[in-house]
Amino acid sequence: MSDEIELSLPIANVGRMMKKILPPSAKISREAKERMQQCASEFICFVTGEAAHRYDICWALSSLGFDNYSEAMLRYLQNFRGFERERANQNNKANNSCSDEKDEEISYGDDNTTSTPSFDFGILERGETSTAN
Repeated sequence: MSDEIELSLPIANVGRMMKKILPPSAKISREAKERMQQCASEFICFVTGEAAHRYDICWALSSLGFDNYSEAMLRYLQNFRGFERERANQNNKANNSCSDEKDEEISYGDDNTTSTPSFDFGILERGETSTAN
């Protein structure tokens, strides 16, 4: 029995999802929430069990006759991958601009010597203000 409880979705989350679909004046009994919790958990176990054969949730959904869910999952996956690509590109651009700044050298005076810029970071105590200009 405790294994079933551990594998179940949280009942509060199930209740929130049910309330979103029903009219605001609708009342949901504890038994209805528990039954929906059991059904949702069973559905998830059913699909993941089928997916274990091919390691593909979208294929499992289609093979079990849940084509609408499979199509929605594929759209979500495509959007997610696109978002991840954009985020990786932004991170790469940020990292490249940071490394370009680190590699940049500054020329001082007429003797054509170069060095990398250095920064002095002072530590302020609580209540102090910076006096550097």
